[in-house]
Amino acid sequence: MKFGGPLLRNLGVSPSLSLSLSSSLAATLSSTQFSAGDILDCREASCFGPKNVTAVPRISRRSALQTGGRCVLGGMAGALAGACGMQIEAGAAPSQSSGMAWSPVRFSGRDYLPLEQVGRFYGMGMVQRAGKECSLGTGEKTLRGAADSTDFFISRIKCVLSYPLAEVGSSVCISRLDLVKLVEPVLRPFKIDGAERVETVVLDAGHGGSDRGAVGRLGDEKTFTLDVAMRTGQLLSRAGYKVVFTRTSDEFVSLEERVQVANRLSRALFVSVHFNSGGSGSGLETFALSPRGVPSMSNEGARVSDFGVYPGNLRDPENTAWATAAHSAMIARCGMMDRGIKRARFYVIREATLPSVLIEGGFLSHSEDMQRIASPWYRQQLSGSILEAVRNYRRAVAGSPA
Repeated sequence: MKFGGPLLRNLGVSPSLSLSLSSSLAATLSSTQFSAGDILDCREASCFGPKNVTAVPRISRRSALQTGGRCVLGGMAGALAGACGMQIEAGAAPSQSSGMAWSPVRFSGRDYLPLEQVGRFYGMGMVQRAGKECSLGTGEKTLRGAADSTDFFISRIKCVLSYPLAEVGSSVCISRLDLVKLVEPVLRPFKIDGAERVETVVLDAGHGGSDRGAVGRLGDEKTFTLDVAMRTGQLLSRAGYKVVFTRTSDEFVSLEERVQVANRLSRALFVSVHFNSGGSGSGLETFALSPRGVPSMSNEGARVSDFGVYPGNLRDPENTAWATAAHSAMIARCGMMDRGIKRARFYVIREATLPSVLIEGGFLSHSEDMQRIASPWYRQQLSGSILEAVRNYRRAVAGSPA
């Protein structure tokens, strides 16, 4: 996979994706307001009104909790939080240059959008169907999934949806939350409101000291994570970034202390480095914080804590873009199985106020993965992928070269 191309504004997902939507679609959310009780976090409750929904493509982090219990959002997030009638400037990619309307449907108590409308909005053409499987776009510019499945591929990178695609009537539909919280930040990171230019990277080597982490035949997780962090720090420093470590030796550092290190900074990204273990699992996965109200993929079933208010959720759009940059770079450089971009509420990504991800660089319990992880060459490749991801993220949210 080639990096540094113009596509997905250089998140590294594809070298040729070129979205032709206008860069300043009309912000026509009107003055409709919704209470916190109606919209939870302006993301997943039943907030579509009886009319069509105004879609405005600028992502906002503001929530009802930040605005005294009421919220008027701009951008795609606000659009899909529930106003009335999407307006698109003349000359934009969708087929209706004078405007198009989202027509949400209800399924399993949630709002869904037909993929046909997603395709029109992003200029990706018609939906292609083969049984339950469906796709949009051609070449490197694609969305692909299947009804009743949470596996979803954006330009060949595997993402795990919060809710399965649903077949409603003759259409395959995606949940509003997944459209707002996953698809939009990945396809148009340059629309993220308030994303800061990255100058510093916080490298969090998982475990340490008395906490060995996963134990493999050829070494402990705590040793490998520290090695990757130190290698990455050297690469980032040479590239002109400031680097902050949560640990630089074999010492125990609490989760709270790790977050405190991160939260003292601004214009920064946080990455927690880990290696996996368990069963016959193999490959790479990347975790971003679960949106409010969505079960963590690290748990079985819903929990009351899923509806908690966490600092990291104020960075949901950036978290998604950063996770995409990190994961696509790992897949390209490390050559291991793609287990996907997933959601969880691990403490360090839940409590950090910076855009944050947790990466799993392979399974110490898998013989082939273990051989790779024990190789200095592989750990250097993993370190290089983090540098590449930082560069891609910075250029992506800026909409211009880093």
